[in-house]
Amino acid sequence: MKNQMKKLVLSLLTVAGLGFAASAQSNKPVIFGVKAGVAFPNMTISSGSTSVSFDAKTSYYVGGTAEFVLSDVISIQPGLTFINKGTKLASGDIDFEDNDITTTEEATLNFKYLELPVNLLANFKVGSSGKVFLGAGPYFAYALSANGKYGSIKEDIKFGEAESEFKRTDFGLNFLAGYQLNNGFNIHAGYGLGLSSVADTDLSDEITFKNKVFSVGVGFSF
Repeated sequence: MKNQMKKLVLSLLTVAGLGFAASAQSNKPVIFGVKAGVAFPNMTISSGSTSVSFDAKTSYYVGGTAEFVLSDVISIQPGLTFINKGTKLASGDIDFEDNDITTTEEATLNFKYLELPVNLLANFKVGSSGKVFLGAGPYFAYALSANGKYGSIKEDIKFGEAESEFKRTDFGLNFLAGYQLNNGFNIHAGYGLGLSSVADTDLSDEITFKNKVFSVGVGFSF
């Protein structure tokens, strides 16, 4: 699995590098940008033929981008994003040591990721004021930290330890759309679909945890 993750990261960096080379050869500009917004992540948990999506929680993201312009329409946009993913679980969703928790307090799982997306963008001018952009591409994410909260109780998730039920790495696909004014200000929305289970090797033989996240935000390109 580690070798597969290394290959994925190298592939994403290679695509970004090809975008830089193509942009340099075509004498098109490299456009840098910043972005931030609100995220609504949740998790799909599957076991065999059964799959359950838990409630979305409210979190945030902030990051930067570098857009390599290939033509008037097509560009490649890698980036680096700090994002808080996870899910919210109602009391009836939780099972602790084979005993259901029946209190009214909610629980949350929180994963703070550093995410590397590489998107292929299509840009369409809208009148003289700006453009609409649509994009999609893969992402790789590395968890910097994680914790679980239940009421006033908070416990850190220690990756790599025997009792840990989660792993640091995640990868999947993301999709985005937005509108950008000529001055560089933009509004955008995105959806991230995790393809790998963030459960560790032992646990993922029986059950999988996959990230999903919808986000809306603003950005500025310069």
